[in-house]
Amino acid sequence: MFWVLITVLLALGAALAVALWWRTRRGRVVTARPDPERTLDEFRNQARREVEQELTEVRLRSVQAAAAIRAEAETHAAFTRSLADAEAATLRRTTETEIGNTRQAAAAQAENARHQAALEVSTLTLEARRRSEQEAAEITGRARAAQAEVERREQRLAEREQRLDDAHRRLEQRETELAARREAVREQQEQVRVRETAVEQELQRVAGLTAADAKAELLKTVEVQCRRDAALIVRDVEAEARQTADQRARRIVVDAIQRIAGEQTTESVVSVLQLPGDEMKGRIIGREGRNIRAFESVTGVNLIIDDTPEAVLLSCFDPVRREIGRLTLDALVADGRIHPQRIEEAYERSKEEVERLCVRAGEDALVDVGIADMHPELVRLLGRLRYRTSYGQNVLKHLIETAHIAGIMAAELGISPALPKRAAFLHDIGKALTHEVEGSHALIGADLARRYGEHEEVVHAIEAHHNEVAPQTVEAVLTQASDSCSGGRPGARRESLESYVKRLERIEEIASAKPGVDRVFAMQAGREVRVIVSPEQVDDVTAHLLAREVAKQIEDELTYPGQIRVTVVRESRATEIAR
Repeated sequence: MFWVLITVLLALGAALAVALWWRTRRGRVVTARPDPERTLDEFRNQARREVEQELTEVRLRSVQAAAAIRAEAETHAAFTRSLADAEAATLRRTTETEIGNTRQAAAAQAENARHQAALEVSTLTLEARRRSEQEAAEITGRARAAQAEVERREQRLAEREQRLDDAHRRLEQRETELAARREAVREQQEQVRVRETAVEQELQRVAGLTAADAKAELLKTVEVQCRRDAALIVRDVEAEARQTADQRARRIVVDAIQRIAGEQTTESVVSVLQLPGDEMKGRIIGREGRNIRAFESVTGVNLIIDDTPEAVLLSCFDPVRREIGRLTLDALVADGRIHPQRIEEAYERSKEEVERLCVRAGEDALVDVGIADMHPELVRLLGRLRYRTSYGQNVLKHLIETAHIAGIMAAELGISPALPKRAAFLHDIGKALTHEVEGSHALIGADLARRYGEHEEVVHAIEAHHNEVAPQTVEAVLTQASDSCSGGRPGARRESLESYVKRLERIEEIASAKPGVDRVFAMQAGREVRVIVSPEQVDDVTAHLLAREVAKQIEDELTYPGQIRVTVVRESRATEIAR
């Protein structure tokens, strides 16, 4: 640091000297101009002497400044050393004092600990001795009680043996009496038999009938009476069956529907594709509409480009063709190169991709339903129904749900669920070809099933599920019932969606109107209502009353299938944050 200061001062001095020299030279030159006899050498010699004199003065001033800085640095160093010595001495005295105090405190604590340990040892010794004496007294008392109990049991055993001996003697005496009575009864039976023979002979003589004729007449009379009683019983059973058949059928259907809670989404005939920017619309249209015309001619899908920001619409009545068109346009937008040849290449790849997706969807549906063997062409057609909707209900999900309902109802009726599940699963397969083949989807599906080797009862159930053919088997009836259950449940199709949503909103309004209710959630398609109450306003007893009131009001105001469970949740939470 010292040498840096010296260097800076020298540089400043040199700069000052040069500046003074230059100013003096300019002044002298200006002054000397009027003297024409002065030569250039004299000016140079005079300037050299002046510079040397100024440099000498600068060096002298630099040496004096360096000496002053060195003296000041030595003074500051001496003062710093004196302060450090004083602080070290103070710190040494403080440390020695603290060490002494610490030693005294440690000695006092050690003495107290030894004293406390001695007291605890003596206390524990006395407590152990007292407990040992107490346990010994308890053991002695239990031993005496056990000895007394053994003596009482021995006395009871002796009394029981005496009673058994007395009972044995009484039994022997009773056996002797029974033998005598048995002999008397045998003699009386013999006398009765003789009398019956005499009476029978007298009756035959009076009635003019033999025993065989009388027996036949009696059997005939009993048969007529039994037939009448059996007819009455059959009539009563049939009447009871007619009364309970509707109730049992409703129970079977409701149980099957409640056990199947398939998800449902409403779909339309228009697909929306998001674009990275509005400038992509111009590239899709192409020069003079060349690209959009090529796209519509290749895919068969109408492309709607309107004022919707960063989106285009694809419209087509065939859902599979619309999906192929969507994938094609998505690939073109992602690639960025849009021209007719590229459109054809992307269309072929998207078509193969949709075919793979259809096969995969059909296989997943078979696994979900539990059907193992089916023709590959039927599997592919089932997968195409993934993109088909009926009144807003996805057809493939509708088939899966219908198959589960039919299997459950068949199991409730005590028949094998294999054929009903298969028939219900395939009943709408004709909808995969309704855009290509004329006719009812039921008859088209029956022809497909018959062509690919399905059982005749499955074929009949498919063609009869909309009464094009009269149902003749149990499988056909179950297919009709399960189809109606899946399509008619709340929220499944578009025409009942509005009423279903209104019922859910009314359920939440009923619960929200009660005092102390914080939040209400209608869950599981309206079959359960969760009511969250404030714990400060509602106690446990009031929570039970609130659940009963909500359930009663729902019963009085709404119409719904099955049951609605009302659950009132009351909880208190305490939360703290550890930092």
